[in-house]
Amino acid sequence: MPTHKLDPKKWVDKYSDYLFNYAIVRVNDREVANDLISETFLAGLNSKDNFEGRATERTWLISILKRKIIDHYRKTNSIKGQAEVRINYSDSENNGDWLEEQVADTFDRTAEDNMENTELGMAILECLDQINEKHAAIFKMKTIDEADTEAVCKEFNISPSNLWVIIHRARTALAACLEKNWF
Repeated sequence: MPTHKLDPKKWVDKYSDYLFNYAIVRVNDREVANDLISETFLAGLNSKDNFEGRATERTWLISILKRKIIDHYRKTNSIKGQAEVRINYSDSENNGDWLEEQVADTFDRTAEDNMENTELGMAILECLDQINEKHAAIFKMKTIDEADTEAVCKEFNISPSNLWVIIHRARTALAACLEKNWF
């Protein structure tokens, strides 16, 4: 039973700043970040009929943005993969240039790996919506958004030891939720 509804007319006002902050940290280019956010909103509009309401609107948009960021880096890396690589070498008998037209990607993943990673990411986001709200917010800020301990403690007015207890509880709750809903 869906608990969350979409309201695309309010997306820009409600989420653009949050999405921009999320994107700029990952791509470090304002223009690219803005393009990715535009693509995210467009993809959200195009797939709004598929929204099941199990995640919040913001969580759903972030999951779309994450895929857009991944696609951006795939595209960038595939262009780089086509470049020539020239390495100077010298040994006791020879010296000169070594030329390779394309370098193999050691992190090459199959479509099945990518699909599984996407499904796991969506499952984690859905589980975050089901656990204690404060624990989820702290877990997201520290683990997903990679905020430093001091910033998280200040934001939530907690001690560092309390932070790690909450992170542990959130991980335990997420593991239980994932075991129940994903595996």
